[in-house]
Amino acid sequence: MNKEILYTEIKYSTSRSSGPGGQHANKVSSKVQLLFDLEYSKAFAEEEKERLFKTLRTKLTKENILLISSEESRSQHKNKEIVNKKFIEILNNGLKVPKKRKTTKPTKASVKKRLEKKKRQAFKKAQRRKPIS
Repeated sequence: MNKEILYTEIKYSTSRSSGPGGQHANKVSSKVQLLFDLEYSKAFAEEEKERLFKTLRTKLTKENILLISSEESRSQHKNKEIVNKKFIEILNNGLKVPKKRKTTKPTKASVKKRLEKKKRQAFKKAQRRKPIS
């Protein structure tokens, strides 16, 4: 991941935040949306792109654009910082390679314990039956 190229490919758009207004809120565009076209990005290698497409498929639009927005703060600059942090965090989480699971056997003690429990349960149920006369 090349961060210099990455930051040049980001596009921002601003709009008015939702929620209750006021004198100031109805005039200022403090909501920030980050738009990133993953398909045409040159910041990633092909294998990184494939991993990101797989892990971020729920966050991508139909045109493979990653859209992140923030309206937490009343300041556009703070919202832009928040969006950038979220963006980097999402990409880092998407690029993580999951560890392979090691197959393990149950321990001898756990197998023995399970079989003992089965025997006790079978005996308990056998005691409920009517005696054969």
